[in-house]
Amino acid sequence: MVADRQNLGAYAVFAAVLAAAGLPIYIHAPKFYVDEYGVSLAALGTVLFALRLLDVVQDPLLGKLAVAVSHVQGIAVGVTLAIMGAAMLGLFAVTPPTNPILWFAVMLTLVFSAFSFLTINFYARGVQKARTLGGDVGYLRVARWRETGALLGVCVASVMPSVFLAIAWPEFVAYASVFALACLIAGIAMHNEWRGATTEPSAGFGIVLKDQISRRLLLIALVNAAPVAVSSTLFLFFVESRLDAPGWEGPLLLLFFLAAAAAAPLWGALAERIGAKSALLAAMVLAIVAFSFAMTLGSGDTVWFAIICLASGAAVGADLTLLPAVFARRMETVAPNASEGFALWGFVSKFTLAFAAIALLPILEASGFVSGADNSDAALTTLTLLYAGVPCALKLVAIGLLIATPLGKE
Repeated sequence: MVADRQNLGAYAVFAAVLAAAGLPIYIHAPKFYVDEYGVSLAALGTVLFALRLLDVVQDPLLGKLAVAVSHVQGIAVGVTLAIMGAAMLGLFAVTPPTNPILWFAVMLTLVFSAFSFLTINFYARGVQKARTLGGDVGYLRVARWRETGALLGVCVASVMPSVFLAIAWPEFVAYASVFALACLIAGIAMHNEWRGATTEPSAGFGIVLKDQISRRLLLIALVNAAPVAVSSTLFLFFVESRLDAPGWEGPLLLLFFLAAAAAAPLWGALAERIGAKSALLAAMVLAIVAFSFAMTLGSGDTVWFAIICLASGAAVGADLTLLPAVFARRMETVAPNASEGFALWGFVSKFTLAFAAIALLPILEASGFVSGADNSDAALTTLTLLYAGVPCALKLVAIGLLIATPLGKE
């Protein structure tokens, strides 16, 4: 049991680094390039959407590549970690040597491509690990360690720039440097796990997409992740302009993700008692309640928003822990290799961030919203509806889909 926990600790470390390369990029990078280089919100939204369209082709191909290089998986993962760390330095620590929006696009392409390849390998390896721990409990145990580590990684990555700024360090240079070092540490932590991996024959994408439950789970993942993508994309703008609380972005982000990290193992334990479906439905209802109250907030309501961050963060802990575990359990039955299954999973998860960027940022700009400026009531109302109203509607759709989806033994 001790050995298992040590190995699962390595999964938590690796997940933390991957998480730091995912959601925080959507939180920090757009505002950084707007404030530092004067890039327009519409241009950033277009670039982010175009990069996610690239994933329509790229993620399935990366899934096939993961299968092809599985005999040298450790080497492939190590090289990809180095690429991701270098690209993060290029994104934040290097002054663009060319047009900022072009540099933004190139560096993000490298970060996202490396992130995708690593995520596919990592989650597929998690399926194999869960088998050694036994049954449904094995999937929930792996998910708890992995997703708790991921949420802690998001916590640290989200607040780091604010911490570095407070101690008068060049915040994003330091952020990128620490991330590159973390890539090295994660590679060392997981080194033995890749050695122990077994190679399953490729099942292809067809067998996953032909399975009705797998298709429904992918659709639920798409709709259910969209609210997080929406709120993450607009979070900094909401705190700065709607709440009129500049400087509170870091602490509030930390509170949100700490709540998610603390709640993740509790949701896992609840799922073992009442079933993953019931636990997920409870979390979705909690998210709707939290975002409903967010629509009533205005200038100075920072304390109330902190309470909302606690509730919505706790709900996200269930989404990130239980849905991947349910999908992994299904992959064991449908496609034991799991690499290509999680290539599809990664695509639908990331597409939500593309949706948020292309749909919301141009709407926000068209309403007359300007980052860091005094905005009209109409612009602030648009910001509030996009930040809180859209997630409520999407969560209602996700609840309907989940209720209609049989998940096996509950």
